[in-house]
Amino acid sequence: MPVCSSEASNYELKDELGKGFIDLTTVYLARHTPTGTLITARLTDLESCSDEHLKVLQNEVVMSQFFRHPNIMSSWKMFTSGNWLWLVCPFMAYGSAGSLLKTYNPDGMSEALISHILYGALKGLNYLHQNGYIHRNVKASHILISGEGLVSLSGLRRLYSMVRRGQKAKVAFDFPHLSTTMLPWLSPELLRQDLYGYNVKSDIYSVGITACELATGRVPFLDMHRTQMLLQKLKGPPHNPLYGNAFPCEESPMKNSRSGVDSGIGESVVAASMTQTMTSERLQTPYRKTFSSALQNLVELCLQQDPEKRPSAGTLLSHTFFKQVREQTNGSVLSLLPSLAQHSKPLSVVPSFANWNKSCHITQNENKDWIF
Repeated sequence: MPVCSSEASNYELKDELGKGFIDLTTVYLARHTPTGTLITARLTDLESCSDEHLKVLQNEVVMSQFFRHPNIMSSWKMFTSGNWLWLVCPFMAYGSAGSLLKTYNPDGMSEALISHILYGALKGLNYLHQNGYIHRNVKASHILISGEGLVSLSGLRRLYSMVRRGQKAKVAFDFPHLSTTMLPWLSPELLRQDLYGYNVKSDIYSVGITACELATGRVPFLDMHRTQMLLQKLKGPPHNPLYGNAFPCEESPMKNSRSGVDSGIGESVVAASMTQTMTSERLQTPYRKTFSSALQNLVELCLQQDPEKRPSAGTLLSHTFFKQVREQTNGSVLSLLPSLAQHSKPLSVVPSFANWNKSCHITQNENKDWIF
């Protein structure tokens, strides 16, 4: 880890890479001028954050420094400057798997690249799960790729610890206030919010949805009305989201919730009338790409309705779909990615810190360590 400063004036902001955290955070490509190191600077406007936002942000910031694993995104330095929280992180030259998908593979990535991306994400998840944490935020835009092809899992703001008073709980009952845009990736048991709760297998369901996202360029359930999507998830998908192949259904698709009561979205009233609509909307013309039996099996395993029947992250790492990844050399993934010369943006979009500082009203003598 390079030595980075806690002085905003030591960073030259180069290029705005995107927004995050409901647009409260702006992500920049920047240069640490004393060493010349390219880094990613995440600047969050604390003045615009509510108490709930600050709690979520605190969780992510603490966890990004607590974990030490090559497949978990870490931060090198954090500090405040005026009303802005700076989080200095490694520069991931290829950005997220989601951005690669939109820019270079709108109809889906090759299975070779998918296997490398998911394998790295699963290694990060396995580390989190072994330490008693549920990620609750797995999707393509939270999987980052470095210039050397290293895959790191980010999006730690919704992380939940299963360890309470020195004991590891079997299930969690914490249901975070998530953006509706995250719903397609979430497991049925997390959305159900019943007395059975959920556990780390909830993340495995999200891996299955992410696999479909990377393979097809489309997010399953995203084209549905929210109520339809919730019903479809709670009752079990009638088909493999990779395309219109039937899933082996273990139970009737219109069974009651595990708790034996209505799950809170009016199932008993609207289920019958919506079944035909959901089926006709989702069973559209089958996706024209064909997928290997290994990928199809991986998706089916991850999206099983019963979380106990889903494999663990550690077990999935030995799945047939990842056989080539386990055997390949470290640098072989670079042949699957676009060249950095083609991928990189010009480094002159954002003015230097001296000019940016004036527009944001940040004074350099207000720098201080972030205290919780």
